[in-house]
Amino acid sequence: MSVEVLDSATIVSFVEDDEAFNFTVLNRFAHLDADHDGLLSYAELLKELQSLRVFETHFGIDVKMDPNELAHVYESLFVQFDHDSNGTVDLEEFKSETKRMMLAMANGMGFLPVQMVLEEGSFLKNAVEHESAKLAA
Repeated sequence: MSVEVLDSATIVSFVEDDEAFNFTVLNRFAHLDADHDGLLSYAELLKELQSLRVFETHFGIDVKMDPNELAHVYESLFVQFDHDSNGTVDLEEFKSETKRMMLAMANGMGFLPVQMVLEEGSFLKNAVEHESAKLAA
């Protein structure tokens, strides 16, 4: 983990760089695809969603949630990724939804820089590294 400063332009620039974004998406997808069948099952994507702990913490403090409500939230998120409703998420669906979510995040951030704690290998950390590499060149 590291503390980074980013803004919406950093995220948009990363998403619009097809080579950098596609490389990151492909690596993350391959990491999540535990059985290497080229598809993400609910169980495979669920592990990633649970690892983010977005719904189980509030400002870094653990929060007890109703397990049924939490399961419903995760199922709803899976449906967001499964565009063709076939019960699995292929690479294109994963890339499309990841791009949509990142652009929505950028839109919500606005143009003012924000300081965030980012996990190594996360999409946002990769966006910051992408921006840093551009500035260094």
